[in-house]
Amino acid sequence: GVGFTLNAEVLDGGEQVTSVTLDTSRLGPVDPASLTTGTFTVHAKATSPIPLAPGELIFSEYDLDRTVTAARVDRRGDIVLELSYAEGQVGGGTLGYIVSKGRNVRLDLVYTITQNAPIVLRNRRTVTFSSFVQGRLSNPEVDAFSYHTSGSGMKYRLYSPTHGGRGRRPLVVWLHGGGEGASLPDNYYDNETTLRANRGALGFATPQAQRIFSGAYVVAPQSTSFWMEDGPRFAPLIREIIRDLVRRHPVDRDRVHVVGCSNGGYMSLKMTTVYPDLFASSVPICGVVASLQPGGPTLITDAELAQIHTPTWLVASRD
Repeated sequence: GVGFTLNAEVLDGGEQVTSVTLDTSRLGPVDPASLTTGTFTVHAKATSPIPLAPGELIFSEYDLDRTVTAARVDRRGDIVLELSYAEGQVGGGTLGYIVSKGRNVRLDLVYTITQNAPIVLRNRRTVTFSSFVQGRLSNPEVDAFSYHTSGSGMKYRLYSPTHGGRGRRPLVVWLHGGGEGASLPDNYYDNETTLRANRGALGFATPQAQRIFSGAYVVAPQSTSFWMEDGPRFAPLIREIIRDLVRRHPVDRDRVHVVGCSNGGYMSLKMTTVYPDLFASSVPICGVVASLQPGGPTLITDAELAQIHTPTWLVASRD
């Protein structure tokens, strides 16, 4: 038998499994010429991690064969099966969206690999595996963020810079959109979805962004519901996380930046109304400031917006 790892990447529209690595290096050198896209078949099944009510809709469960686009041997000597993937392609995603809850959840992934032809080692010995054992989901960008829980119980992920300038570092606070909050009625509070749903937090941890900041901490708190539902209550919980990071890490308190999208865009604005002197800058992306319900309350008033003196870059779609 042989174990295998699922390799994933986060695209703009969410994470997808892009390849599978078979742990074959222990066998000795594999002859790459013995590998074709038909040597192995890869089947993927993805289901909700929490029970769904009858008729409850979830995007995107699937049960299908993944197309193998290439088979190669990596530098370690393991066999890598490259899979077809693309933005929005059904059948490769790691998250499902439960419509009634407005929540992304990490799907339970079951990959089944079938060997259709033997592989050949450099010593000309042929090998056919009797079984395949699925291992972990590997995504270096996501794995670079550590898992934490604040004193108040709010969960968050933290990227710590490894290179860059000396002295105290900036801190970027990423506030997720509505779909990446927790689903507490289902006891589902997996704050990985804040990293896997889009490149929001990950973008600030890329080598390019880290060079711009000369090394920056990136923190991604997770709401227990929607930021918009209870912004005034969440604001001090986010502030608590920032205060704790400043205390425990070499964070420059004069270079704390808050960025958020949609629900998080609202919360980015809200943070600058509640704490006008906390942030060096704020970037609300498609921030919602009015209730989505007809006749509902304005979440941030014009008077509050006018009083914001934090340098703010508002980002919104023209249409």
